[in-house]
Amino acid sequence: MRTFIFLLFSLLLSSVHAEEPEIDLDLGEEINQVCAGCHGEYGEGGKNGEYPRLAGLPATYISAQIKLFKEEKRKNMPMRPYANDRELPDEDIPSVSAFLSQIKLTSQMPKFDESVTAYEKLLIAKKVFNIPKLEGDLELGEELYVNDCQLCHGVNGAGKDDSDTPPLMGQYTQYMTKQITQFANGERWHEYSEELFSELEPDEIQAIMAYLSITDD
Repeated sequence: MRTFIFLLFSLLLSSVHAEEPEIDLDLGEEINQVCAGCHGEYGEGGKNGEYPRLAGLPATYISAQIKLFKEEKRKNMPMRPYANDRELPDEDIPSVSAFLSQIKLTSQMPKFDESVTAYEKLLIAKKVFNIPKLEGDLELGEELYVNDCQLCHGVNGAGKDDSDTPPLMGQYTQYMTKQITQFANGERWHEYSEELFSELEPDEIQAIMAYLSITDD
């Protein structure tokens, strides 16, 4: 009986291990060369916030969104040519997601000593990313964020280590405003759309965005 239980347990462990995705960061970096056209070489986003920052987002979150694009459960025209089985097979998604998740961007240039070359400084500068301050009622924005967003997105929008919910700190306010609008009108799914977004006034959204715009300073 003990032998049977041991074998069953071993098979279960083998099954779990077999389901773990194979991560190839070199492949992820190669795939990201296509993503970089819109989202930047280091996943920093671009076009004044039209394309979101991907660097540092949880790998599981990135993977989930790519799959939603592929299944067209999340509508996005610019993603259509890339989020399909031909261009991005399911088995490649974990690798590009892991690659993007491990990119570290900073909000300020470090201090350099004389040994650092101009070229090295240029490479470092490419990973410096800071959201421009947005005008709005910061006090109201912080209050709304703490009451409605902090539980899932973490203190100051920094995210949570044990959560697949993305951080909001360091994300383009233009992009986040557009997502809130899509949540509110049903274009994009959110578990708490009705409770959180249906009654938000434009000045309240502006206040939340203004607060989030200073959290990465």
